[in-house]
Amino acid sequence: MGVVNVTPDSFSDGGKWFGADAAVQHGLDLVNQGADIVDVGGESTRPGAARVPLDEELARVVPVIRALAADGVVVSVDTMRAEVARAAVEAGARLVNDVSGGLADPEMPRVVADTGVSYVVMHWRGHSHDMESRAVYTDVVTEVREELSKRVDLVMAEGVTEEQIVLDPGLGFAKNAEHNWAVLAGIPQLAELGFPLLIGASRKRFLGRLLAEPDGTPRPFSRSDDATLAVTALAAHAGAWCVRVHEVGPNADAVRVAAAWKRAGAGT
Repeated sequence: MGVVNVTPDSFSDGGKWFGADAAVQHGLDLVNQGADIVDVGGESTRPGAARVPLDEELARVVPVIRALAADGVVVSVDTMRAEVARAAVEAGARLVNDVSGGLADPEMPRVVADTGVSYVVMHWRGHSHDMESRAVYTDVVTEVREELSKRVDLVMAEGVTEEQIVLDPGLGFAKNAEHNWAVLAGIPQLAELGFPLLIGASRKRFLGRLLAEPDGTPRPFSRSDDATLAVTALAAHAGAWCVRVHEVGPNADAVRVAAAWKRAGAGT
C-alpha cells in the first residue's frame, strides 16, 4: 500500500503532493513501483495535528481518487469521516482505511456495510491532539488484541461482514516506541484474530529514535526508509497481509524476499 498524502502537514512528506495533479501522478508512480493499493488521505493524523473541515477534506481527496480509479488503480481512502468515505467509494475507492476504527464517526460502519468495500479497522484511543496521553498499557499486545476484537464485534453489529475487515494495530497511535516494538513482535498473536493485518511503520518516529545520533537527535523521517524496509520484511514474514509505506519499490522487494523465505521454510 503506497501512501499519497494530499495534505500540507503530514509528518514525513507534508506538502510534497499537495494538489490534485501532483497527487495523481505520485499515485501512478507508486503503482509503477509495485504498489497493489494506493492510499489517499486528506487529513494528517500525526501527533498533535488539528482536524481539517469536512469540505476541505472532500476537495482534497475526491478528485485524486476519481482520477486514479479511472486509470485502473486500486484506491483506498484514509479517512475517519463517513461522508468522505461514501464520496470516495462513489469516486471509485475500493477500501476505507479508518484510523479510528469507527470510533470517530459512528456512521462509518454503516457506510462501509452499505457500500460493501473492504474496511481497515485500526486500533485507536483518541484524536491526534491527545493520543499520546492515552499510551498506557499493562500488556500492550493483549490489550490491543482485545480492543480490536471489541471493535470488530461492534462494526459487524452494524452490518459489516467478516470478509470486509482488515485489522491494523495502529503503530504510533496512543503507543510509545516500546509499545510499537512489542506490537510488531506480537503480529502472530494479533493474526490469531483471523483477519488480514495491515502494518503501518513507514518513517514513524519510533524508527528515528532507534537510529538516533549519539547526542540523542532522532534520525529525520526521510532517512528512516532503510529501517522501514527491515520492518516490512519482518512483518511480512510474521504474517502481515499488507504494509503501508512511502517508498514502494524497495518495500515491494522486501515483501518478495520475505515470501520466498517463507516458501522455502514451508518446504523443509
